[in-house]
Amino acid sequence: MQPDQSTVTVAMQVTPLQPTFELRRILVYTLIAVSFAASMWVNQTKAEAVTPADFQAFIDSDARQDDRVRDIYRHPAATLAFFDVEPDMSVVEIWPGGGWYADILGPYLSDHGRYVAAHFDPDSDVEYFRNSRARFAAKVTRQPKRFGSTTLAVFDPGSEQAIAPDGSADRVLSFRNVHNWYMRGGGDERVLAAFKTFYRALKPGGVLGIVEHRLAADRPLVDQQSSGYLHQDYVIRMAEQAGFILQASSEINANPADSTRYPEGVWTLPPSYRLGEQDRARYQAIGESDRMTLKFIKPVRS
Repeated sequence: MQPDQSTVTVAMQVTPLQPTFELRRILVYTLIAVSFAASMWVNQTKAEAVTPADFQAFIDSDARQDDRVRDIYRHPAATLAFFDVEPDMSVVEIWPGGGWYADILGPYLSDHGRYVAAHFDPDSDVEYFRNSRARFAAKVTRQPKRFGSTTLAVFDPGSEQAIAPDGSADRVLSFRNVHNWYMRGGGDERVLAAFKTFYRALKPGGVLGIVEHRLAADRPLVDQQSSGYLHQDYVIRMAEQAGFILQASSEINANPADSTRYPEGVWTLPPSYRLGEQDRARYQAIGESDRMTLKFIKPVRS
């Protein structure tokens, strides 16, 4: 069957639309504008990223003169940048001890953020815990300008006590603490309880930053009980059981010279030198321990 003449005529008149010169010019300019905007956004994002330089003025403070000797081992600027700590955040540090990181974080957060020191229980049965907490509290009280936004909380792994209101913290940071919860019979249960406390305190999308002494991979699990070192995959597994997702790991605080095999565990090395003058030069040459640096995220639930 042949189509009628009208159908043929219509078919012959339909041709692909050809863009005019003006239309082509508009399309080109639009593409240039979009590309430029995207480039500006990427550059702005990179410019606003946290860098080690953001922390350097606080690290170089005269108030840290005695602590600076440890900077070459602990890399505070690079570590805090890796954890994406920003000056307007609410940051909880777990068991800050004498305040090595508090002397950086407290002043850094004092104007626009909040620093929470989740310290030992002031009513603990352990005298060392009570005294350490009291010294830290006195330090903060003596320097109100440096620690203006600082508040003290209590962290006791396994207890129901909160370190911050649920879902309120942007960052929870722990430096060389996880082994303390594992040792002396704490095991998986106490470590998991600690991570669950951190999970509750963090906002969805918040970051848990962990720095911990790293046990050599070829050493048996039993060596975690008294050495002060933990396997990296163990720490990751415990955090994941609490609900965290490993976002990134870093070798910022790695030390390949550390064999992790010493008579008094990690405390053989500086700054503890538990063996006193015995082989001190050898241990000083090794430096502080090999450390994992892990960044976990609390997922945003849909």
